[in-house]
Amino acid sequence: MNIPNILTFARILMIPLFVVVFYLPGEHIDYYAAGIFCLAGFTDWLDGFLARKLNQSSRFGAFLDPVADKLLVAVALVLLAADYGSVWIAIPASIIVSREIVISALREWMAELGKCANISVNKIGKIKTGLQMLAIVILLSQPATWDNPWVWLGIILMYLAVAFTLWSMLIYLKAAWKTVKEAQLD
Repeated sequence: MNIPNILTFARILMIPLFVVVFYLPGEHIDYYAAGIFCLAGFTDWLDGFLARKLNQSSRFGAFLDPVADKLLVAVALVLLAADYGSVWIAIPASIIVSREIVISALREWMAELGKCANISVNKIGKIKTGLQMLAIVILLSQPATWDNPWVWLGIILMYLAVAFTLWSMLIYLKAAWKTVKEAQLD
């Protein structure tokens, strides 16, 4: 167990706290839920930074870190889709979560074939993550009302994130295509 892995576990443990705070009654509770989400997102950056800086990268951390990220984002998107009760949130949330499942399955399959290096993280994926995190924070921090310009900004950013989500998925699928074709011949 090292510091980056402890931070990753802390991020996972923040998810139930985030959910409970999200549903608490009270004024300005939206800010607290968004704050917990931001803190969890910060631990994602911090654990990666420390893993590199302290030379504490591990295979377990490389596995657990993206799982923690996907759990956090998926839970936030489900909460937002339920809170807004709108197809305008449910569609991008569904696309983002579906992409994560497809890419996770693809990575697992490629790892079984010993070809996981063929599909590593790319810059488009990092932009996608940044956009979706920003959109989620904005939407979490605002009451779920449609007359709020911040909500519209969050939705616009969410749809931009979807564009980058699909683009990054195509990049991953293209990188894996040769392996997929070879596997079909087996």
